[in-house]
Amino acid sequence: MRTASSLLLSSLLTAAVPALAATTTPRTHLSSPDETSRGATLTGTVLDRAGQPVEGVLVSVADRSATTDARGSFRLYGLPAGEATVTVTGLSTKPQTQTLTLQSGQAYTLRFTLEEALRELAGVTIAAKATRYAPEVDGTTLTAGKKNEIIQLDKLDANLVMNASRQVFAKVPGITVWESDGSGQQINVASRGLSPNRSWEFNTRQNGMDISSDPFGYPEAYYNPPLEAVDRIQIIRGGGSLQYGPQFGGLLNYELKRGPRGKKIEFETNNTVGNNGLVSTYNSLGGTVGKVSYFGYYQQRLGGGWRDNSEFNIRNAHVNVQFQATSKLRLGAEISHLYYEIQQPGGLTDAQFYNGNVRNSSRSRNWFSTPWTFPAFTADYQFSDRTRLSLKTFGLLGERNSIGLPSSVGVDKPDAVNPATSQPANRQLDRDRYRNLGSELRLLTDYGLLGQQHTLAAGVRVAAANLGRRQQGKGDTGSDFNLDLQAARYGRDLSFRTRNYAAFVENIFRLGSRLTLTPGVRYEVIDNEGRGYLSLNADGSENQIRQDSRRRVLLYGAGAELRVTDQTNLYANYSRAFRPVTFGDLTPPATSDVIDPNLKDARGFNAEVGYRGTWGKVLTFDVDAFWLNYDNRIGTIRRLVPGSSTQTQQLRTNIGTSVHKGVEAYVELDVLHALTQNFELPHLDVFVSSALVDARYTRLLTTALANGGIQEGDLKDNRVEYAPKYTHRVGATFAHKDLSATAQLTRVSSVFADANNTVAANAAATTGRVPGYSVTDLSATYRFAKRFTVRGGLNNVFDKNYFTRRSGGYPGPGLLPADGRTWFASVGVKL
Repeated sequence: MRTASSLLLSSLLTAAVPALAATTTPRTHLSSPDETSRGATLTGTVLDRAGQPVEGVLVSVADRSATTDARGSFRLYGLPAGEATVTVTGLSTKPQTQTLTLQSGQAYTLRFTLEEALRELAGVTIAAKATRYAPEVDGTTLTAGKKNEIIQLDKLDANLVMNASRQVFAKVPGITVWESDGSGQQINVASRGLSPNRSWEFNTRQNGMDISSDPFGYPEAYYNPPLEAVDRIQIIRGGGSLQYGPQFGGLLNYELKRGPRGKKIEFETNNTVGNNGLVSTYNSLGGTVGKVSYFGYYQQRLGGGWRDNSEFNIRNAHVNVQFQATSKLRLGAEISHLYYEIQQPGGLTDAQFYNGNVRNSSRSRNWFSTPWTFPAFTADYQFSDRTRLSLKTFGLLGERNSIGLPSSVGVDKPDAVNPATSQPANRQLDRDRYRNLGSELRLLTDYGLLGQQHTLAAGVRVAAANLGRRQQGKGDTGSDFNLDLQAARYGRDLSFRTRNYAAFVENIFRLGSRLTLTPGVRYEVIDNEGRGYLSLNADGSENQIRQDSRRRVLLYGAGAELRVTDQTNLYANYSRAFRPVTFGDLTPPATSDVIDPNLKDARGFNAEVGYRGTWGKVLTFDVDAFWLNYDNRIGTIRRLVPGSSTQTQQLRTNIGTSVHKGVEAYVELDVLHALTQNFELPHLDVFVSSALVDARYTRLLTTALANGGIQEGDLKDNRVEYAPKYTHRVGATFAHKDLSATAQLTRVSSVFADANNTVAANAAATTGRVPGYSVTDLSATYRFAKRFTVRGGLNNVFDKNYFTRRSGGYPGPGLLPADGRTWFASVGVKL
């Protein structure tokens, strides 16, 4: 492994040295002025009156724009020659402009100093778009030639208190959502026909750092930050696999708010009530004192839930501190903590759902909790305006704890008292413990080559994850949350270890002023190890397992982007991806089952081509076609025991391939301004976000016992489970001065819950068709007296009964209803 580590470091240095050397070249006169086919480059810094960098303001040249990073820096590439006006705008700041004459092939540097303008807020119409596309370089991330979206949370009319995913991701076409957690804690999203289960097909991060249990062994995201504390959500589809890791879904990154640069102290509070006993409070404190900026928040929400037995109490806390040690070096430390206890009502049968009270529950003793502590340290070094080095070191101290009736208990059987003992049955206790540590070093640099400015991003990653899994423990007979084991040992006790080393290089080559080419490569080294016992025999002896998986994976891809006009561009991308063998894949369900020693990671690729941009100030659009190939899917088939002609066993192995192809489209039109060209009128923005997906198996092996033997089959052409044929979201936002209101309709097609495409539900409601549904939401925001905000909303306006998921076990089994009509009202103030 030491050799592998040396190889990764050498790869990074090999890529970085030429780029670092390039930073010594002059910043102007990259080419002669007569090279009119090449664009100009504009970089710069935005500061406040105290000389501190300002993050998150918009720098625009005509219809090109970029957002400043934590250092107040911005970059704009490929600008046309001629006179240009640079405009800097931000919330609570006076706009700044500067005019200069650009020459093709040359680089320019500007510096802006902003002033607060709180008095100018009154009467200004809220008009900024909540969803936009990232610039070619977003922080240390290259997005040129990739389908991507940035969701600005403060621009949304949405129920952020309850993390309402279908509202937050409404303008991201193709995002599917599982709505099976009434507490709002679990965000279950996916795209392009992939499984939404705890967003595990995305590489899920907070501030650019892993927050899932283990990206390579157990990639479920039990922790999600409260959306009230999130500044923006960054999404990069399959092309994100090269810079951030293997998952087919790409990158899903929550970027938290930061303390303001121009204030020593700023306090914000937002307090919410709703039906079913919902009470929530969010409080934050931040600011900048000298060279130190700080920010922290505390959020707590509790309620009874829409269904019976759905009580929840959730607490989130976070603190981050940034220290500008020198003009070039910035150090940071942060820590996030989550603790909650959620009561889980279990599933329903189809008969209960269609004929009974959907809000009923026969499970009153099922509880779930995942305490999560996520510390991190960061360091950023700015060699020059062109070159930046970023180091992130992060850890995880987490748990997954559940207690309740085991999934083998029938869905429609109530949790009854045993007449012989006058007590209900002992509950099953399952506990996971996570201890992770990782570090990522990233280099971003601009360099001149052949009269054009290019951008290199390179990085290395080292990470270790350790999971202790204890299951099938004997819990108590009570009804409250209790993790006390009532036996000497757990029925299952396993420990898993992951070691991961990776390196990547991506480069934006600018070929003239309109065309970019971005090739990249990533090399992964993964080492999984499993030890422990799967079960206990009657005499107390252990049925031990020993599973190991070691492999090397090379990912590669390339993107291209052509600026058709100053406002629109064509983009295309092809990127390899893979889904690692998880710990669940390495753990046989029973002692008689076998794991294929040659089990391989699921591998494949994402390909996409699209056209996006704006027209004037009234139209925003992004339309693309995609093709996702998901090979070496893992599943279970039955085979003869080696050496036997009669005995059979279950084999966990690679059994198939699926292909997901379709079209995604997002269009938003400012209707009133488009019709009248009078921009003094209120805004009426109408949007359509739609995806048509055909996700089918091209091969999926099956086996069944028949006539005393094993009958083989193939589910070729069956639809992939939980992959809707269409997902449509249509909405409108009215904005005038300090008021905005949004209405949204979501329509999702029916899906199958299993690869057999079973239509009729079984008695346990674990398989069968999941019907399509429509749901409507209303929400509004009003800001007044400069510092006060009132929000409110009505979710599922027409109180539709629907469900998005059937569960074979936890947290069911059975179908899991989505919430009916709910409302919320919030009052906030910022001082």
